[in-house]
Amino acid sequence: MEPPPAHPSLREALWVWIRIGLLSFGGPAGQIALMHRELVETRRWVSDRRFLHALNYCMLLPGPEAQQLAVYTGWLLHRTRGGLIAGALFVLPGALLMLAISGVYVSYGKLPWMEAVFYGLKAAVMAVVLSAVLRIGKKVLKHPAMWAIAVASFLAIFRYGVPFPLIILSALGLGLGFGRKYPEVFGSGGGHGGKNADDSASYVISDEVSSMIAPPTLAGTLLKIAVWLVVWLVPLMLCAAWLGPGHVLTREGVFFSKAALVTFGGAYAVLPYVAQQAVVVEGWLTAEQMMDGLGLAETTPGPLILVLQFVGFLGGWHAPSGMPPLLTATLAAAITTWCTFIPGYLFIFAGAPFIERTRGNLRLNTALSAVTAAVVGVILNLAVWFAWQVVVPEPGRFDAIPLVLAAGFLFLIQRRKWGMIPVVGLGAALGLALHFAGIR
Repeated sequence: MEPPPAHPSLREALWVWIRIGLLSFGGPAGQIALMHRELVETRRWVSDRRFLHALNYCMLLPGPEAQQLAVYTGWLLHRTRGGLIAGALFVLPGALLMLAISGVYVSYGKLPWMEAVFYGLKAAVMAVVLSAVLRIGKKVLKHPAMWAIAVASFLAIFRYGVPFPLIILSALGLGLGFGRKYPEVFGSGGGHGGKNADDSASYVISDEVSSMIAPPTLAGTLLKIAVWLVVWLVPLMLCAAWLGPGHVLTREGVFFSKAALVTFGGAYAVLPYVAQQAVVVEGWLTAEQMMDGLGLAETTPGPLILVLQFVGFLGGWHAPSGMPPLLTATLAAAITTWCTFIPGYLFIFAGAPFIERTRGNLRLNTALSAVTAAVVGVILNLAVWFAWQVVVPEPGRFDAIPLVLAAGFLFLIQRRKWGMIPVVGLGAALGLALHFAGIR
């Protein structure tokens, strides 16, 4: 058994979170896999069980689960400062890039060379996401019953459109109902599909490390909730006081705050709700522009939910209300992003200390193991959905080029052990090459 590495300094972690923020392509599936690879496999900062235990909790929350997982693991490593840095750097690169692209989009329309770069990136992301499903599934699905839960969750969401929260709650119920009687089915001795207890000691945050986490108190929890509610809501109150309740910035702040509380299942689940309000009711953008924003969010780093920033930007651009359109659009993008991601800090900082204290609870651990298996099926659904959008960009048109490129990238990742940077770079380069060669 390897000895654990030295506990990383905050400076070391800072650079790793910058790297993750810059490479977090592929929606939640790719982002969760990237964090697992960087934090668990490569650096051994967090054990499999701790990582998956955190992931289970984040999957139960509304909002972007990958960003909340970044906050949680950052908090595990460096408490509040670590969580703040991890969550911010996970979002910031993608948010800044999305803001720049949004400005180009409204000023010049879609640029062919930029579309070509994204075209190549999509093929690379397909391979990265599929590789993620294979890696996480191998670690989690240790028993035929766990395979059955994963397959059932995939079919439920992919074939029958069962709501994401219902799938997760059903898996939770299975774990609670049968976990105590059949603990071996849910891997109670071996963690949530992770490594065994002996291996876990080779991590900085091992399965046993809990002494560094102070027991939560009611007063401390209420204080955290109050602080983060103030941080979250003060910008909205300032907008309402300065511009009035009818201004686009105030309306967007209120709407996206409400959306943050009902977005179980991530961006794919919330898009119909947002589209109905933003396109049909408010007229902030058109349905075509909404799909353009989704395409941009899929192929830029950061959470897929950054599509909401694009929606907010277009809403401000189309309703400047006496200010320069670009200024209104930028402020609208900022308040949309703020109201989308700040609630995640509240959920993690207030709830994670309690979740950490439950790791010794057999019944709850088996329940969360069942949730982990269901999550594998959900991630597979995201991978299939993303691949379908790339290979069949519009009804009746099949594009085999991304499929061929993705197969090649998957070979490089699985067999040649290529990292994210060379795969993503090669994807962008091949996209440009195909464009200039007139093939695409």
